[in-house]
Amino acid sequence: MNARKYLAELLGTFMFMMIGYMSIPAFQHSTPPASNLLVVPFAFGLGLLAAIFAFGGISGGHFNPAVTIAMILDKRAPLVEGVAYIVAQIIGAIAAAVVVMLTVSQAAVAGGITKPAADISDLSAVVIEIIFTAIFLTVILIVSKRNGTMAVLAIPLTLVAIHFAIATTTGSSVNPARSIGSALVGGDLDKLWIYIVGPVIGGIIGYGVYKLMDGGAEDPLV
Repeated sequence: MNARKYLAELLGTFMFMMIGYMSIPAFQHSTPPASNLLVVPFAFGLGLLAAIFAFGGISGGHFNPAVTIAMILDKRAPLVEGVAYIVAQIIGAIAAAVVVMLTVSQAAVAGGITKPAADISDLSAVVIEIIFTAIFLTVILIVSKRNGTMAVLAIPLTLVAIHFAIATTTGSSVNPARSIGSALVGGDLDKLWIYIVGPVIGGIIGYGVYKLMDGGAEDPLV
Protein backbone atom coordinates (compact mmCIF):
# COMPACT_ATOMS: atom_id res chain seq x y z
CA MET A 1 0.00 0.00 0.00
CA ASN A 2 1.53 3.33 -1.12
CA ALA A 3 0.21 5.24 1.89
CA ARG A 4 2.39 3.07 4.12
CA LYS A 5 5.45 3.96 2.03
CA TYR A 6 4.68 7.67 2.18
CA LEU A 7 4.23 7.51 5.94
CA ALA A 8 7.54 5.66 6.24
CA GLU A 9 9.29 8.43 4.29
CA LEU A 10 7.66 11.08 6.49
CA LEU A 11 8.50 9.33 9.76
CA GLY A 12 11.96 8.32 8.59
CA THR A 13 12.80 11.89 7.57
CA PHE A 14 11.37 13.14 10.86
CA MET A 15 13.58 10.73 12.82
CA PHE A 16 16.63 11.56 10.70
CA MET A 17 16.14 15.31 11.09
CA MET A 18 15.19 15.22 14.77
CA ILE A 19 18.52 13.60 15.58
CA GLY A 20 20.38 15.98 13.26
CA TYR A 21 18.62 19.18 14.28
CA MET A 22 18.89 18.41 18.02
CA SER A 23 22.65 18.08 17.66
CA ILE A 24 22.83 21.89 17.35
CA PRO A 25 21.54 22.66 20.87
CA ALA A 26 23.37 19.55 22.08
CA PHE A 27 26.81 20.96 21.40
CA GLN A 28 25.72 24.46 22.38
CA HIS A 29 24.68 23.22 25.83
CA SER A 30 27.66 20.94 26.43
CA THR A 31 30.19 21.79 29.15
CA PRO A 32 32.92 22.29 28.10
CA PRO A 33 31.58 23.26 24.66
CA ALA A 34 31.83 20.43 22.18
CA SER A 35 33.02 20.91 18.62
CA ASN A 36 30.14 21.11 16.17
CA LEU A 37 32.45 19.58 13.58
CA LEU A 38 32.31 16.37 15.61
CA VAL A 39 28.76 16.38 16.98
CA VAL A 40 26.78 17.45 13.92
CA PRO A 41 28.30 15.13 11.27
CA PHE A 42 27.88 12.07 13.46
CA ALA A 43 24.35 13.12 14.49
CA PHE A 44 23.17 13.41 10.90
CA GLY A 45 24.99 10.26 9.79
CA LEU A 46 23.74 8.16 12.67
CA GLY A 47 20.30 9.73 12.36
CA LEU A 48 20.17 8.52 8.76
CA LEU A 49 21.36 5.09 9.89
CA ALA A 50 18.53 4.90 12.45
CA ALA A 51 15.94 5.99 9.88
CA ILE A 52 17.15 3.40 7.37
CA PHE A 53 16.99 0.64 9.96
CA ALA A 54 13.52 1.70 11.12
CA PHE A 55 11.78 2.55 7.85
CA GLY A 56 14.08 1.73 4.93
CA GLY A 57 12.57 -1.70 4.47
CA ILE A 58 9.15 -0.14 3.86
CA SER A 59 9.87 2.80 1.56
CA GLY A 60 13.39 2.15 0.34
CA GLY A 61 14.76 4.79 2.71
CA HIS A 62 15.20 7.85 0.53
CA PHE A 63 14.61 10.60 3.16
CA ASN A 64 16.04 13.14 0.70
CA PRO A 65 14.42 14.74 -2.39
CA ALA A 66 17.72 14.55 -4.29
CA VAL A 67 17.77 10.78 -3.74
CA THR A 68 14.17 10.44 -4.87
CA ILE A 69 14.81 12.45 -8.04
CA ALA A 70 17.74 10.18 -8.91
CA MET A 71 15.62 7.09 -8.21
CA ILE A 72 12.92 8.42 -10.54
CA LEU A 73 15.52 8.95 -13.27
CA ASP A 74 16.78 5.40 -12.74
CA LYS A 75 13.20 4.11 -12.93
CA ARG A 76 13.41 2.65 -9.45
CA ALA A 77 10.50 4.89 -8.40
CA PRO A 78 7.44 5.95 -10.44
CA LEU A 79 7.04 9.70 -10.95
CA VAL A 80 3.81 10.06 -8.95
CA GLU A 81 5.17 8.01 -6.07
CA GLY A 82 8.40 10.01 -6.16
CA VAL A 83 6.56 13.34 -5.93
CA ALA A 84 4.60 12.01 -2.94
CA TYR A 85 7.88 10.88 -1.34
CA ILE A 86 9.33 14.39 -1.70
CA VAL A 87 6.24 15.98 -0.15
CA ALA A 88 6.42 13.50 2.75
CA GLN A 89 10.14 14.21 3.26
CA ILE A 90 9.61 17.96 3.41
CA ILE A 91 6.72 17.56 5.86
CA GLY A 92 8.85 15.28 8.03
CA ALA A 93 11.73 17.77 8.10
CA ILE A 94 9.46 20.71 8.90
CA ALA A 95 7.79 18.71 11.68
CA ALA A 96 11.18 17.90 13.22
CA ALA A 97 12.19 21.57 13.12
CA VAL A 98 8.88 22.57 14.74
CA VAL A 99 9.45 20.10 17.59
CA VAL A 100 12.94 21.52 18.19
CA MET A 101 11.49 25.04 18.19
CA LEU A 102 8.77 24.14 20.68
CA THR A 103 10.98 22.13 23.02
CA VAL A 104 14.18 24.19 22.83
CA SER A 105 13.87 27.47 20.91
CA GLN A 106 13.61 28.96 17.46
CA ALA A 107 17.21 30.08 17.89
CA ALA A 108 18.25 26.43 18.17
CA VAL A 109 16.58 25.75 14.82
CA ALA A 110 18.11 28.87 13.30
CA GLY A 111 21.54 27.69 14.46
CA GLY A 112 21.17 24.72 12.13
CA ILE A 113 20.20 26.67 9.01
CA THR A 114 22.51 25.79 6.14
CA LYS A 115 24.26 28.87 4.77
CA PRO A 116 27.65 29.63 3.24
CA ALA A 117 30.52 30.67 5.49
CA ALA A 118 31.44 34.36 5.42
CA ASP A 119 34.28 33.83 2.94
CA ILE A 120 32.31 31.49 0.65
CA SER A 121 30.30 33.05 -2.17
CA ASP A 122 26.82 31.87 -3.07
CA LEU A 123 28.14 30.54 -6.38
CA SER A 124 30.92 28.63 -4.64
CA ALA A 125 28.40 27.17 -2.19
CA VAL A 126 26.17 25.99 -5.05
CA VAL A 127 29.13 24.34 -6.79
CA ILE A 128 30.25 22.63 -3.56
CA GLU A 129 26.73 21.35 -2.86
CA ILE A 130 26.43 20.10 -6.45
CA ILE A 131 29.72 18.20 -6.28
CA PHE A 132 29.15 16.61 -2.90
CA THR A 133 25.53 15.70 -3.65
CA ALA A 134 26.78 14.05 -6.84
CA ILE A 135 29.31 12.09 -4.78
CA PHE A 136 26.59 11.10 -2.32
CA LEU A 137 24.18 9.97 -5.03
CA THR A 138 26.85 8.05 -6.91
CA VAL A 139 27.54 6.04 -3.76
CA ILE A 140 23.83 5.56 -3.01
CA LEU A 141 22.89 4.41 -6.52
CA ILE A 142 25.77 2.01 -6.94
CA VAL A 143 25.88 0.45 -3.48
CA SER A 144 22.08 0.09 -3.22
CA LYS A 145 22.09 -1.82 -6.49
CA ARG A 146 25.23 -3.87 -6.01
CA ASN A 147 25.17 -4.66 -2.31
CA GLY A 148 22.03 -3.75 -0.42
CA THR A 149 23.41 -5.11 2.85
CA MET A 150 26.44 -2.83 2.74
CA ALA A 151 24.29 0.13 1.70
CA VAL A 152 22.89 0.38 5.22
CA LEU A 153 26.36 1.34 6.48
CA ALA A 154 27.99 2.82 3.38
CA ILE A 155 25.37 5.53 2.85
CA PRO A 156 25.34 6.98 6.41
CA LEU A 157 29.15 6.82 6.60
CA THR A 158 29.39 8.70 3.31
CA LEU A 159 27.09 11.37 4.76
CA VAL A 160 29.35 11.67 7.82
CA ALA A 161 32.38 12.09 5.55
CA ILE A 162 30.59 14.75 3.50
CA HIS A 163 29.68 16.67 6.66
CA PHE A 164 33.28 16.60 7.81
CA ALA A 165 34.37 17.87 4.39
CA ILE A 166 31.96 20.78 3.88
CA ALA A 167 30.11 21.57 7.12
CA THR A 168 32.25 24.65 7.76
CA THR A 169 31.96 25.98 4.20
CA THR A 170 28.34 25.42 3.13
CA GLY A 171 26.74 23.95 6.24
CA SER A 172 26.63 20.59 4.43
CA SER A 173 23.10 20.03 3.24
CA VAL A 174 23.10 17.68 0.20
CA ASN A 175 19.41 17.34 1.07
CA PRO A 176 16.78 19.98 0.22
CA ALA A 177 14.37 18.71 2.89
CA ARG A 178 17.02 19.17 5.59
CA SER A 179 17.55 22.80 4.54
CA ILE A 180 13.88 23.60 3.99
CA GLY A 181 12.93 22.44 7.50
CA SER A 182 15.51 24.50 9.36
CA ALA A 183 15.22 27.60 7.11
CA LEU A 184 11.42 27.74 7.18
CA VAL A 185 11.02 27.21 10.92
CA GLY A 186 14.22 29.05 11.80
CA GLY A 187 12.96 32.12 9.94
CA ASP A 188 15.69 32.70 7.35
CA LEU A 189 14.96 31.79 3.73
CA ASP A 190 17.62 34.06 2.21
CA LYS A 191 20.08 31.35 1.14
CA LEU A 192 17.65 28.46 0.84
CA TRP A 193 17.74 28.50 -2.96
CA ILE A 194 21.38 27.30 -2.82
CA TYR A 195 20.35 24.15 -0.98
CA ILE A 196 17.52 23.37 -3.37
CA VAL A 197 19.32 24.09 -6.64
CA GLY A 198 22.66 22.55 -5.63
CA PRO A 199 21.43 19.16 -4.39
CA VAL A 200 18.89 18.76 -7.22
CA ILE A 201 21.54 19.37 -9.89
CA GLY A 202 24.03 17.27 -7.94
CA GLY A 203 21.57 14.40 -7.71
CA ILE A 204 21.06 14.45 -11.47
CA ILE A 205 24.82 14.52 -12.08
CA GLY A 206 25.29 11.69 -9.59
CA TYR A 207 22.78 9.66 -11.57
CA GLY A 208 24.74 10.44 -14.74
CA VAL A 209 28.00 9.27 -13.16
CA TYR A 210 26.30 6.10 -11.94
CA LYS A 211 24.95 5.31 -15.43
CA LEU A 212 28.33 6.05 -17.01
CA MET A 213 30.32 3.89 -14.62
CA ASP A 214 27.84 1.13 -13.90
CA GLY A 215 26.09 1.05 -17.25
CA GLY A 216 23.15 -0.85 -15.81
CA ALA A 217 25.23 -4.04 -15.79
CA GLU A 218 24.20 -6.82 -13.45
CA ASP A 219 27.62 -8.41 -13.04
CA PRO A 220 29.11 -8.06 -9.54
CA LEU A 221 31.93 -5.58 -8.95
CA VAL A 222 35.38 -7.14 -8.74
